[in-house]
Amino acid sequence: MSADPYETLGVPKTATSAEIKTAYRKLARSNHPDLHLDDAGAEARFKTISAAHDILKDPATRARFDAGEIDAEGTERPPRRYYRDFAEAPDNPYHQSRGSRSPFDGQGDPAGIFAEFLRQRGGGAQDSSSGQSFAARGQDLRYALEVPFLDAARGAEMHVTLGEANDVSVRIPAGAQDGETLRLRGKGAPGFGDGPPGDALITLSVAAHPVFRRAGDDILLTLPITIDEAVLGGKVMAPTIGGPVSLTIPAGASSGRIMRLRGRGITRAGQKTGGDQLVELKIVSPPVIDDALRNFFADRRKTQIHDPRRDMMMEAGT
Repeated sequence: MSADPYETLGVPKTATSAEIKTAYRKLARSNHPDLHLDDAGAEARFKTISAAHDILKDPATRARFDAGEIDAEGTERPPRRYYRDFAEAPDNPYHQSRGSRSPFDGQGDPAGIFAEFLRQRGGGAQDSSSGQSFAARGQDLRYALEVPFLDAARGAEMHVTLGEANDVSVRIPAGAQDGETLRLRGKGAPGFGDGPPGDALITLSVAAHPVFRRAGDDILLTLPITIDEAVLGGKVMAPTIGGPVSLTIPAGASSGRIMRLRGRGITRAGQKTGGDQLVELKIVSPPVIDDALRNFFADRRKTQIHDPRRDMMMEAGT
């Protein structure tokens, strides 16, 4: 895949933050290594996609990349300077003989310029002429973590292994979304010299749930009800991410009707109110129709005058 983050995500340089986020989620989902176990290149593509998103999701980092200050991996680009040893090498076409004016004249000691070069580049080395030591920050390491639906919705603490036997505790924030990346400071590769370690970047993959679905901060649920509950109404128990609650079914309810349980959705950290739970009713016939029920509806059909398809047929013009 391209080293240019814009090309990697398939977006133009004029793309908005929302367009970048949408493109990333689509690519992360279709290239996640956990979903493509037989594809040896999936992990490499996923890492490239995540790296591109890390560059472009932050306006400040994106601006620095656009200005050429950092590369596609977030590494500082070195200034265009040359070290004294290179400038004085005999085979250097710009080498000046003794007594001629140095290209660094008027700009300070070349060793100091080289020290500043390494400092800006983040390189780790020691300048033999000055004895000055340099340090570089360690590389960020990327990981993928599948999170159960309810843990992502409600928040949880999970233990993950980073590298070889490096178990750490990760706090999953309430409302964590699929494709979201958590940063663990100092849990990446060790630094060079006295440089600090990098960070661990953990991209979350939220697992599907057999009952709940999510739309933003709202939770969606399809709730089966019986024929008599639909006709007569009544109170039934409905599951929510916070536990079961009582729900009143109005008399004469039809399949497809949406009931709203306010505040029963996802509440993120720092929010006073969260999303809602939307309950779609679905009338379900009993698995076995006994004679009493069959006879009741057979008699009912003889006097039934309501046709729920009448308006549809008229609008269809048939």
